[in-house]
Amino acid sequence: MFESLTDRLDSVFKKIRGHARLDETNVQEALREVRLALLEADVNFKVVKGFTERVRERALGQDVMKSLTPGQMVVKIVHEEIINLLGGEAKPLDLTSRPLVVMMVGLQGSGKTTSTAKLALWLRREHKRKPYLVPADVYRPAAIEQLHKLASQLDFPAYPSTTDMKPEDICKDALNKAAEAGCDVVILDTAGRLHIDEPLMDELAAIKAGVHPQEILFVADAMTGQDAVNVADSFNQRLDISGVVLTKMDGDARGGAALSIKEVTGKPVKFVGVGEKASEFEIFHPDRAASRILGMGDILSLIEKAQTEFDASEAEEMQRKLRQAQFTLDDFRTQMKRVKKLGSLESILKLIPGMGKLTKQLGEIQMPDKEMARLEAIIGSMTVKERKDPKIINPSRKERIAKGSGTSVGDVTSLLKNFEQMRLMMQRMMGGGKMPAMPGGRMPMGLGGPNMAGMAGALAGAGRPSPTKKKKDKREKRKKKRR
Repeated sequence: MFESLTDRLDSVFKKIRGHARLDETNVQEALREVRLALLEADVNFKVVKGFTERVRERALGQDVMKSLTPGQMVVKIVHEEIINLLGGEAKPLDLTSRPLVVMMVGLQGSGKTTSTAKLALWLRREHKRKPYLVPADVYRPAAIEQLHKLASQLDFPAYPSTTDMKPEDICKDALNKAAEAGCDVVILDTAGRLHIDEPLMDELAAIKAGVHPQEILFVADAMTGQDAVNVADSFNQRLDISGVVLTKMDGDARGGAALSIKEVTGKPVKFVGVGEKASEFEIFHPDRAASRILGMGDILSLIEKAQTEFDASEAEEMQRKLRQAQFTLDDFRTQMKRVKKLGSLESILKLIPGMGKLTKQLGEIQMPDKEMARLEAIIGSMTVKERKDPKIINPSRKERIAKGSGTSVGDVTSLLKNFEQMRLMMQRMMGGGKMPAMPGGRMPMGLGGPNMAGMAGALAGAGRPSPTKKKKDKREKRKKKRR
């Protein structure tokens, strides 16, 4: 989401690091670039002005001037100020109340209904709570049906609302029904509305007065930038919201809403939606977001994602198999599926410190989801015996596998070759040996499960030949024609 801002700030910091010492002139020049970068990212101009002024005062302080590495000190200051701008620290829900009543508000189309289901799943997964979903949007066609469908898919009880009921009555009665169902969290999905729509805003105020929610979360579409900030401020003045949920944080928005909303409203971003799946919903960590903006990665988020997908006992079993050369194509496919659950290879690289820029350098070598699906198809076309012992795969078997997976014999051969290379590499790593290079000079990037090294290297080399190999093949063909 913050890609363009990250690129701009990176170029600014390169110039700063090039100065042996800092003075007011080069600091002002750098801050002018930072100011433009933030304004282009659709950050509120008042927020930008306050931010750059705070950075300027600290950057021209005695500690920085006397530092042996003033450029690095300025980067540190900017990092700390961005953390403060984003809210300082994560502000989760106050879970002391039972039942906890959460009221979801915002504009129509901002993602309230989906976020309601995501929040319920997060509460059950992370805190073992029992949520009760309440569809209180009687105006949008199929809104009630949508939440009931999500509740059914995720196995949550939901209030049987109908469009002829009053939202205030629905919410009040839902508290009693939730208690009868043994639920300790009630999430109210209210109707989307404009902040200038007085009758509907009065309705929200009536619901608040009737059920006394402990949390009022304003759901904002991160793609709307400054509009989201202005609307959030209006809702806050009317309802005194407790926090913000930013949806579509996995999109290509410039990030202005995330950077401005805390400063303007005084209320923290509590959660972010990072994908379409119900599980892709996270607590917002200002320090991690600041590290991503400055291209420093976010290894903690990667570890948390991995912990949800990989079981410790399975990881130990995988290590044993690797040490004893028992790692099969079945295991490889299983790990590949788990790595896919962590997100695209590009999104994983961005979370690893220093690896974000590699996604651009890789160019054609990047591993899209389609390529991984193709590799799964090749492995799926093999027999159980072939997956356990790839050495028995002779030319006729390769031809059968290629036909079954809709690929070429060369693709099958390349996958088998790279799988064997990866297996040898992992064995040597387990034994402390030297790591062999991957085909085509590719960098081994990650194997899910026991450790994150090897899979992407094997994947990037598997299947189609590298651009370098293609050029070599063309040269060989030209030479043969001349002969």
